[in-house]
Amino acid sequence: MKLNLTRRSFLKAWGLALPVFDSLLPGAQKGGAALRSRLGIITDEIAQELEQALDFISGYNLNYCELRELWHKNIMDCTQTDLDRARKFLQNHKLKVSDIASPVLKWNLPGMPAREAARDTFGAHFTDADTQRLLLRSFELARFFGTGKVRIFSFWRAQDPQKAYPYVRDRLAKVAEVAAKHDMVLVSENEHTCNVATGQELGRILRDVNSPNLRGNWDPGNAAMLGEVPYPDGYNAVKGLFAHVHIKDVKKDGQSGKLVWAPVGGGFIDWKGQLKALRDDGYQGTLSLETHYRRADHNLAESTRESLQGLLKILDAV
Repeated sequence: MKLNLTRRSFLKAWGLALPVFDSLLPGAQKGGAALRSRLGIITDEIAQELEQALDFISGYNLNYCELRELWHKNIMDCTQTDLDRARKFLQNHKLKVSDIASPVLKWNLPGMPAREAARDTFGAHFTDADTQRLLLRSFELARFFGTGKVRIFSFWRAQDPQKAYPYVRDRLAKVAEVAAKHDMVLVSENEHTCNVATGQELGRILRDVNSPNLRGNWDPGNAAMLGEVPYPDGYNAVKGLFAHVHIKDVKKDGQSGKLVWAPVGGGFIDWKGQLKALRDDGYQGTLSLETHYRRADHNLAESTRESLQGLLKILDAV
């Protein structure tokens, strides 16, 4: 399914999303400084206790956070009391929410056997029958927290992703139509355990759906996990099509030979080149550190600190 867009409809849809892209506003910072001004962290990578995570983020003078799990619950399962408490903490810390990290379409594609793999679910235990309900709920949460973006996925990776592709494409087109009716932008992440896993795959499906309400969540780390060279190869395939970026790093384990998460700057992803390209290409979306890396002591906050400090050094160099 391919949607035809006029220039007017494209700009109108992005205009609706302008509140989440601060660099488009008058007086916004330019260049490398603008990247840091739109940088945040996924809070549960630091701690399940939201106030502790926000203290950490504020301590580095960052402006954004991304919400996925709060107090050991997926955000979709949080009560109104939880949400009111979370918004109060955000206001007290003067932090903005880049996007709602929903679990929408992070489940099996009906009729398509999925590959056996270790998967991160982050407290979400939903099925395809929950799609419409969760999608509408995610829009409510986005409005509640003052953002116009919701992160989604592309179903667990099928045994034959090429066979699954047209079904995934059409489902993404349908949810984009729903998002358009609610003035929301969905950002589909290339997730290495899902059907859209690399920059090449993400660029292809975004061009085929061709909707301003479906953009990408470019994740170079996930692309690397499936053997793609994230920068420049993956980036060039998805350039100009994404509104959010996830930052983490990857290295090859010296003993097992397997790819594992690393602190930013401690892996093989060319983050300096990638961040310079974002700067030079005028990227105007948000970025989130998604650590995933864990130190030997498994301390979440200190693992994130190590990764963030590596990232900030690269940003300074950029």
